[in-house]
Amino acid sequence: MVQELVIALVAVVCAGALYVASAARVIRQYERGVVLRLGRLRDDVRLPGFTMVVPGIDRLRKVNMQIVTMPVPAQDGITRDNVTVCVDAVIYFKVVDPTNAVIAVEDYRFAVSQMAQTSLRSIIGKSDLDDLLSNREKLNQGLEVMIDSPAVSWGVQIDRVEIKDVSLPETMKRSMARQAEADRERRARVINADAELQASKKLAQAAGEMSAQPAALQLRLLQTVVAVAAEKNSTLVLPFPVELLRFLERAQQPAVAETGHDESAVPPAPAVPGDLLAPTAPPAAPAPTAPSSSEQPFAHH
Repeated sequence: MVQELVIALVAVVCAGALYVASAARVIRQYERGVVLRLGRLRDDVRLPGFTMVVPGIDRLRKVNMQIVTMPVPAQDGITRDNVTVCVDAVIYFKVVDPTNAVIAVEDYRFAVSQMAQTSLRSIIGKSDLDDLLSNREKLNQGLEVMIDSPAVSWGVQIDRVEIKDVSLPETMKRSMARQAEADRERRARVINADAELQASKKLAQAAGEMSAQPAALQLRLLQTVVAVAAEKNSTLVLPFPVELLRFLERAQQPAVAETGHDESAVPPAPAVPGDLLAPTAPPAAPAPTAPSSSEQPFAHH
């Protein structure tokens, strides 16, 4: 009798240990537990720690509450300005309502992935190429709103969506490179023309200063000679001396003052046939009047 009681006690203890082992569950800190009892949802959500379920009756679904990083596969599309591009992105989301994540959608990860792909295609079709390349922040916000609208009912919150890369055709890349090169060349020409304009103004000011001080021109000439000599050239070409020009100018000024006009500027008078036999007049005397043909008949010989 005692032996049978001991055997029964041992059997009960073993059955209880098996029951506890099969009913015990451990939920991690970043997880929440949703219990379905005979297919019906239990109202209470199991918190992190040790919990018990009824074996064979309850079914525990653990939901990860961490932020999930999901890459969106590259999508081919045509922009609003008829350019074929290939765009890929990455999406960050997390579950905020574990009950809806289990009940409202079959697989919330797959649903978010498909919604991200379709939204990315829609964004490509509504945007220009320049927006995809330079205004990504605005596109990211629009893509986040498009994905977050249906995901709210699934118990999922979209934290951030980022467009990773925009792949262009080779022909478009070459066209953009030529456009950038042409724009750089245009800017270089404008800058060069502006520099020439400023240099011409400065040269005009320098010429005005040098005309007021004649010695400045000679000093500038010597500076040019020194600059050329610094290049260690074997041949040095000197321009016409400026002092010689000034000497000729000073020598010409008394003649202009005596006659009242510049004789070098007046062309010589044509020769008269009677001047061939007329005596040469001194420089100070006025020019003799040409004789008429009746007084000197031999002038026609």
